[in-house]
Amino acid sequence: MALSRRGPRRRRNRGASERRAKEIAARTVNKERARSGGSRMSSRTSTKAPPSSSQRGGERSHRGAQGPTKDQLYEEAKKKDIEGRSSMNKQELREAVGR
Repeated sequence: MALSRRGPRRRRNRGASERRAKEIAARTVNKERARSGGSRMSSRTSTKAPPSSSQRGGERSHRGAQGPTKDQLYEEAKKKDIEGRSSMNKQELREAVGR
């Protein structure tokens, strides 16, 4: 049985992802302990329950290197009933919606 070229590489990556999974699991356990009062020390963020995406209200959806996507800008222009939005590029949409 021949090994594929990706075989050894895949094994190496699997080990790295297992370590990463263990780190994440340990953080999750520690966070749960902090929330339930089972640990002596806890950070503010570990005891605060994360808001759901609907509670965030798109808080993080417009952040990033490029800002909002063209589709997001188009939807905003649609809500504001901006004429000619279908033929606008991203920069023109950004200007039209006032970003």
